[in-house]
Amino acid sequence: TYYDGQGFMINAKKLPGVNSALQLSGAAVCVQSGTTTELNLADYFKANKMEYNPVVFEKLEEVNAAYDAGRCDVYTTDQSGLYGIRLTLGAPADHVVLPEIISKEPLGPAVRQGDDQWYHIVKWTYFALLQAEELGITKANVDEMKNSASPEIKRVLGQEADTKIGTDLGVSNDWVVNIVKAVGNYGEMFERNVGSGSPLKIARGINALWTKGGLQYAPPIR
Repeated sequence: TYYDGQGFMINAKKLPGVNSALQLSGAAVCVQSGTTTELNLADYFKANKMEYNPVVFEKLEEVNAAYDAGRCDVYTTDQSGLYGIRLTLGAPADHVVLPEIISKEPLGPAVRQGDDQWYHIVKWTYFALLQAEELGITKANVDEMKNSASPEIKRVLGQEADTKIGTDLGVSNDWVVNIVKAVGNYGEMFERNVGSGSPLKIARGINALWTKGGLQYAPPIR
């Protein structure tokens, strides 16, 4: 689960000194037609009393090519998409994703309706990844953490006799141990796949834990 939203990317060499979307009045903006992105764009500029020139294309590939060719000053789509698109451009280092997020676009797993057991396993796996990060349980130390004196850590890792959530889900009671051993906690997965350890280098932002000012929050595993 990843909290995303629409953002803006500019060619910093073409628009030197621009570091905020609020400085984009009068800009030509590349956007895909028939999308919520196009509607969000119009709302944002109207709400901030700014003018813009939409450069609209039906296909994503056409939008990418037009922006890369310099036919518009700004590219707008989901922020995570901008980071990915930037890597495909002729000179990725010339392009900057601006900090403003102008919409709510949460992304997450989907399961078949009616498959309740699988739904609960997926949901609690996500919660377990967050809980592991919050408790400092990592891929490197998970075996050591099984010996922790903390009741909460022991419970999460299935080391207490009365821990039943694993069997209630239809998996083993050391299910969280197995998950973290395989992929690490949520923070480790984020940094490896989209964050500082990846080519995308997306800042954690609102995807930080709730204890660090983000939106990622898990109910207790008990």
